[in-house]
This record gives sequence, C-alpha cells and structure tokens, in this order.
Amino acid sequence: MGMKNSLLVFVLLVLINATSFGQFRKSRDKSTAPPVAESNLNYANPVEYYIGGIDVKGLTVLDKNAMVSLTGLKVGDKISEGKALIQVTVAGEQSANNNQPQAQDIHQPNTNHASIPSEPKPVIAHQEIKQDQQRQTTKMLAVHCGPAVRRLARELGVDLQQVTGTAAKGRIVKEDVHVFVKQALNTPAPVVSQTDNPTVSGLPILPDIDFSKWGEVEFKDLSKIQKLSAQNLHRAWLHIPHVTQFDEADITDLEAFRVSQKDSLKAQGVNLTLLSFLVKACAYVLEKMPKFNSSLSKDGEQLIIKKYIHIGVAVDTPNGLVVPVIRNADQKSVVEIAKSLAELSTKARDKKLTPAEMQGATFSISSLGGIGGTAFTPIVNWPEVAILGVSRSSHKPIWDGKSFNPRLILPLSLSYDHRVIDGADAARFTTLLSQILADIRRVLL
Repeated sequence: MGMKNSLLVFVLLVLINATSFGQFRKSRDKSTAPPVAESNLNYANPVEYYIGGIDVKGLTVLDKNAMVSLTGLKVGDKISEGKALIQVTVAGEQSANNNQPQAQDIHQPNTNHASIPSEPKPVIAHQEIKQDQQRQTTKMLAVHCGPAVRRLARELGVDLQQVTGTAAKGRIVKEDVHVFVKQALNTPAPVVSQTDNPTVSGLPILPDIDFSKWGEVEFKDLSKIQKLSAQNLHRAWLHIPHVTQFDEADITDLEAFRVSQKDSLKAQGVNLTLLSFLVKACAYVLEKMPKFNSSLSKDGEQLIIKKYIHIGVAVDTPNGLVVPVIRNADQKSVVEIAKSLAELSTKARDKKLTPAEMQGATFSISSLGGIGGTAFTPIVNWPEVAILGVSRSSHKPIWDGKSFNPRLILPLSLSYDHRVIDGADAARFTTLLSQILADIRRVLL
C-alpha cells in the first residue's frame, strides 16, 4: 500500500501542476470562466491543458526521468480533461470488474450521452498493450535498487527482475548489472536445428527456388569434403569477428635463392617451392608471437597458448579444398618441409589423407599464388585464431631513395579473430613476416 500511495501522490501532483499551468494560460488569455465541474465535463469538446511541471515525492525507487520514461509525460505536453494520465496496478490487487478493460477514462460518462462516440476495436488492442506495459512497470517497481541502477539497466537493456542483488537485503547495485551482462554475453546460444526453428542464428532460411523455369539445369551432388568444409566455414564466419590485415613482402632475393637451389634439390627428389619458405617463415614468427598460435577457450575467459607449432596448408583438389597439417614446422628445415608438402599434397589428390593428418593445426596458410589474384580475405579455420592468405607475386617499381628498381612483391592477407588479436598485433605479424621473407637468413638468428 505504501507504493500505491506514493504513486497516487505522483498522479495528484501531475494533475495539480497541469491544472495550475492551464489556469495560468487561461488567465494570461484573460479568460474568466470558472473551472468546469466533473459532472459538467464536455466530452465532445474537452478543455485542453499543458503540463507545467513534474515532481516526484514520497517515491524513492524512481527519479523524475524514470517516471517520465514510464508514463510518457513531459513538461509542455498537451492533455485533455477527462482523460487518464496514468493507471497504476498494485501487485495482488484485482480489478473491480474483470470483464472490462482496465485502461479507461477516469471520468466515465453516461453511456446514453449522444456526443460520445463508440470506441473502435483497434483501441482495445492498444489498451491491452498498455496494460501489459503497466504490469511490467509494477514488477520493475518492486525491484530493490536505486535510480542510478535503473538508469543503467535501461541503457543496457537489462531486465532487473532477472538480476540477483548482492548488497544488503538483496539490493541490486551497478556491479550486479555488469556481472549479469557479462554472463549473458559469454553464455553460448542453445543449439537448435533448422527443423525446429527456421531462423537459426537469427538468419531466415533461404527460399527454395525452381531455376528450371528459366532454362535447363543440372543437379550435381557435393562431395563429402565440400559438405564438411561448408559447415565448418559457415560456423567460423558466424562466430568469429573477422578482420583482415593486408601487406606486401619483397621476395626478390628469396626467389633468386630458391631458383639457384631448385635444380640440385630436384635431382634429390625435392621440389623446392615458395610455399616451403612461407611455412618456415610463419613458424618462426609464430614462435616470436605466440598469441597467433593459440585458441580462445569455450567460455571466452582464457587464451590457450600451444607449445607446439603445426601449420595447416590448404590444398586444392578435384573433390574440394582440404587442409593437411605439417607438424612441428618450427623444428624442420625448409627441405624437410618441402618433402612433407609434396607427400601430403599427393595424398590429398589421391584421397588418401587420414583424419589425423588434417587435425591439430595451430595456424593455416592458403596460397593462391599459382592461380592468380592480388588479394583476398581467407576465413579463419576455427579453433585457430589466424590464417595467412598468399596471392600471386608480381614485379613492381620500388623507390630505394635514389631510383626505382624492379622488385618481386608478394601480396599477403592475414585474417584474424578480433576477440584475441587486435590490429596492432596483426600489423606487427605481417611486418616481421615480410622482413623474414626479404632475408630468410633471419631465421638462423
């Protein structure tokens, strides 16, 4: 009853302020008509008033701004006599007539009055919505917390009824609201099949289109690898906030060294490719920057740093893209990496790769250099936190301070999980990688 009395005081204060301001405007307009008695209210042409001020007294759980937000009233609003300003429903109190809508005029006129039009049906639906809002307001008023906490909850979109108070007598403080928001963000969404819910992940299901009505079509089943890749890539794209850092590396000297060693190693059955040097360089950078060789824990609270460096290399096959893994790449020489790449690529094209040979990677490389392109955005291969994309190298004129010289430039595209890695870290990674590729001798230091 204390809350009810407080709210009634608020309503009376609003009515007094509105009436006072209205009388002020009427006196200013030199109107001498006395106030209209309740029994003489003209519902056909009601007198309009302006709210001159709003004050809250006897109510400690809400401030003025909160009441303005809850009621929709503010200084300067126009109101008409005979219309309800606010309706309060106290918990446990029942309506006097359950068959009648609760949101009605304070002053109910005679139903035989000819000037009163009947209420249209849409108004009833609107009244039901307002009733629900009022019930929510009553529940919110019962929550034990201060005005500042309520303001914070409104800004963050938090339902205070779901927050557990840790202060004295269960009072909710700002820290409780922050803890609630943090827990909500870290709680994984329940797995729901598309059969049960057509809007999984908040995305509507794509409609089934009959393309044959525009011309001849052919249906071709996806391979098992393509189906698995599609699922993994879609999951990674939805859950990982992707950012891509673009950079370039001068591989002029590296390419000259590779060509000089190519023939002698080919006689030994070794195909020394640029990708072999890339794997070795990435292993070196990952050792220097272990954050890129990590995974984010399921609850998002910890970073799992791996003490091993296994690099996955995307291989294009007739049946789809596969990513075999070169284990302990940091402990292998460039020649050993080249042998591993040749062996795994052959298995991939012959469909002889085992599941174990495609698992456990800590970092991935996707090279399109043999095909073409200038840059692209590779998708992070979860649970990894970064992937390096490599496009085709080309000669560019580079200024050395005195003249332009032709240099072989390799485009780099580093995609990363922004929850773990920020832009500065990504820039440092590609910068160090470019330095290593420019002079591979740095890996010996």
